[in-house]
Amino acid sequence: MVDLWGGHADAARTRPWEQDTIVNVYSTTKTMSFICALVLADRGQLDFYEKVGTYWPEYACNGKEATEVRHFMSHSAAVPGFDPKLTTADGLYDWDACISNLAAQAPWWEPGTKSGYHAITQGYLIGEIVRRISGKTIGTFFREEIASPLGADFHIGMDDSVFPRVAEMIADPTPPDANAATPDPQSIPMRVFASAPAGTDAVNTPAWRRAEIPAAGGHGNARAVVRAQTPLANGGSAFGVDLLSDEGCNRMLDEQTNGPDAVLFLPIRFGMGYAFPNEMMPMSPNQNAMFWGGAGGSTIVVDQQARVCLSYVMNQMKSGIVGDVRGGRLGKAFYAAL
Repeated sequence: MVDLWGGHADAARTRPWEQDTIVNVYSTTKTMSFICALVLADRGQLDFYEKVGTYWPEYACNGKEATEVRHFMSHSAAVPGFDPKLTTADGLYDWDACISNLAAQAPWWEPGTKSGYHAITQGYLIGEIVRRISGKTIGTFFREEIASPLGADFHIGMDDSVFPRVAEMIADPTPPDANAATPDPQSIPMRVFASAPAGTDAVNTPAWRRAEIPAAGGHGNARAVVRAQTPLANGGSAFGVDLLSDEGCNRMLDEQTNGPDAVLFLPIRFGMGYAFPNEMMPMSPNQNAMFWGGAGGSTIVVDQQARVCLSYVMNQMKSGIVGDVRGGRLGKAFYAAL
């Protein structure tokens, strides 16, 4: 194992980044919701090809009756934002209000026909399926069934006692491009990102840290991310824990969509939750390696061929929505050393 850390945990540079410092990892959190769903599927409690209404009856309305659970996993459920939109981040802290909003919506396109990045909503969609099946919130399920057995210091909703170890998220200092075209506020991407405020002003608050926001609000460090995800790269077992079967791990490779994403405008091939690498996002030289990343730069790669996981997390954000070149460079150095 290679385990590196350094830098500062605050913008004022008064707190060194320690071995046990953790930080909000934005959408790298999504992979924790994926592994929760994969565990339930491996136990025979969840069928990705079953209609959502089987588990969550209230969702099967207003044109969403045929939506399958796999559409939640692949950003193809066509509810990528909240409608009506949330005006402040406080709205994200009310789980029941969020899922009621999503259940009442009409889809923004025909579910299953294409991906459109469900930046914040994906976590509530998957999380409600986990809750309906297990009777536990996704934060509790993840803690009890995955993080605790594997010794992963990763939190989807945290106790106040953990706050002193949390690094401050620092917004990208790069000024906006004054020459950039003004985006259409009615476009799908603008509607998505305007529907759920989630900037660093919210992320650095106690309310955000306490809340279960399973697409963007998880806190951990690179070591914690790797410990939670390593079973998927090693036939289901890691650190003395048998979490899934080999077949259960391979479900992540089940291709769901392949084409331009309606929100990110990038060509993305989604498996069951995770994405495959491509020329624009060459996260691994191995074609069946799976990955995802978060706003500001965090990343996780799960490589079954090489039987390794690697992660990069940070508190100094850059402008990318899904990882950035810092993590990519570390990844290249990592594979060069194998």
